[in-house]
Amino acid sequence: MILGFPLLSLVIWLPIAAGVAVLATGGDRNANLARMIALIGSILGFLVAIPLYTGFNVLQGGMQFTEMAPWVERFHVNYHLGVDGISLWLVLLNCFTTPLVVIAGWKVIEKKVAQYMAAFLIMSGIVNGVFMALDALLFYVFWEAMLIPMFIIIGVWGGPNRVYAAIKFFLYTLLGSLLMLVALIYMYNLSGSFNILDYYKLPLTMTAQIFIFIAFFVAFAVKVPMWPVHTWLPDAHVEAPTGGSVVLAAIMLKVGAYGFLRFSLPIAPDASHALSGFMITLSLVAVVYIGLVALVQSDMKKLIAYSSISHMGFVTLGIFIFNSIGTEGALIQMISHGFISGAMFLCVGVLYDRMHSRQIADYGGVANKMPMFAAFFMLFSMANSGLPGTSGFAGEFMVILGAMKADFWLAFLAATTLVFGAAYTLWMYKRVIFGAVSNSHVAELMDITPREFLFLALLAVGVLGMGIYPLPFAEVMHASVNDLLMHVAQTKLQ
Repeated sequence: MILGFPLLSLVIWLPIAAGVAVLATGGDRNANLARMIALIGSILGFLVAIPLYTGFNVLQGGMQFTEMAPWVERFHVNYHLGVDGISLWLVLLNCFTTPLVVIAGWKVIEKKVAQYMAAFLIMSGIVNGVFMALDALLFYVFWEAMLIPMFIIIGVWGGPNRVYAAIKFFLYTLLGSLLMLVALIYMYNLSGSFNILDYYKLPLTMTAQIFIFIAFFVAFAVKVPMWPVHTWLPDAHVEAPTGGSVVLAAIMLKVGAYGFLRFSLPIAPDASHALSGFMITLSLVAVVYIGLVALVQSDMKKLIAYSSISHMGFVTLGIFIFNSIGTEGALIQMISHGFISGAMFLCVGVLYDRMHSRQIADYGGVANKMPMFAAFFMLFSMANSGLPGTSGFAGEFMVILGAMKADFWLAFLAATTLVFGAAYTLWMYKRVIFGAVSNSHVAELMDITPREFLFLALLAVGVLGMGIYPLPFAEVMHASVNDLLMHVAQTKLQ
């Protein structure tokens, strides 16, 4: 709380309330009113989250701004919220992304406008709840609830195969979560509490830790997604509308990696160490193999989707090498990937709105007709390739340094993403942007509008700001990461 005011609750419930207000505008006859309320609500949702950063004590590793109220007293379930250095920037990233999605869909979405905008606002509040919940049952409710808006977004406003993609997305993530619920109930029976922080103190046997780790792994690996449970993501991205792809890549993939840091490592530290080789292997497969898969894609959205899987492999690698620079690098990479992947999908959306095609072969010579767009797309493509001076370099470099401390060959294999990332991203950029104008449709293209310039420029500021000066991002998470790794190391020695 700040001055006794429940700030975290406001960050969660204000976007949800704005979403309900948008729904109350009725049908498409009031579409402009729905858009305005959605924009105002999303901007307010970001503004109320800023005091979390300005009032955050970077020297303190524990939970801050905590709130606690009884919810289901009979079962000791509480409405318990808090943020630390691990979750703070994820909340801010989510709140920052929502207005961009609203602006991006301003003219593009013409039917069921209120429902579209409301789905993103409600999902924004729910995802904030995932990152803030300190009660296991509250976390699970938010975790499952965030599936519903995204399921609707893909299923209603998606492409020709949207129903298949939406059902596949829903079943993968729902089934993965059921084992997590079993693990949470098991720990409730041991501790008599749903307080996540109490679970960190449970004296679990190695066998129990392994089963708990596996239960969490299934839930979180699907969400990241890690190889081989990644197959739902390309389908979901290809069929989702542009805003859905942005939120899916920039925000929803991060909740899986966040789950490993909040649950797997501190609750099952011995199992985490014992199975770290397995986790690192899966991460490197994602970095190397999925990077090669991205090289052969002909659909821009599918290429960026596979790129996301490869870059998220970097995140899980950084988490399971158990040193501070690797873990902080993983967190930096999560934030950076939120900026870059969101920007890349928005760039594809800008082209799709004009050409109604995502096929690389349908483009060529776009720079001749859209020079301003080509400049933005170049920046984001370079960032996706890990160019120094962009946010894409900061996280990857830190993870590679952390991997080098653990083992040279881990760092060597991880560093291949810099080669593969440049190969598939810049090859796509060359074929789409450079050369002579390839066909009459490209010849008719118009450069970006002021609305499109706005959301691309805001993301460009994030990409460059984080790349040139990453200290404000890193200093927030330093104390919390050190506390986490110290807890894991001390528990392992007991």
